[in-house]
Amino acid sequence: MDSVRLDKWLWAARFFKTRALAKKAVEGGKVHYNGARAKTSKAVEVGALVRVPQGWDLMEVEVVALSDQRRGAPEARALYRETEESVARREREAEARRLTNQAMQHPLKRPDKKQRREIHRFQRQQDD
Repeated sequence: MDSVRLDKWLWAARFFKTRALAKKAVEGGKVHYNGARAKTSKAVEVGALVRVPQGWDLMEVEVVALSDQRRGAPEARALYRETEESVARREREAEARRLTNQAMQHPLKRPDKKQRREIHRFQRQQDD
């Protein structure tokens, strides 16, 4: 295979569920190709670095193979290799999110009417 459009490759590599979502992400500037914003029709080359958002994380992958057909997940993972820095950054950020969520105290129950009034009164005082 000689060349594949960027949106098609992202879809085939299973970064996005549909080509329309891949196209929207590329056009919105979320996906970077070799460190710069790219158009959806950009021809993907082997060895290029692609930065793709994945939920809370930002994955930086190197293109290993080209495909314009969507296949199973194991075959899709063979199309790219994630960089070491990207893996380390994702693990660091996941740990930070886990610790932040652990430190937050969640209420055991919803506030009753009196507590809600006190919350609203307090919020109004903050605004003034």
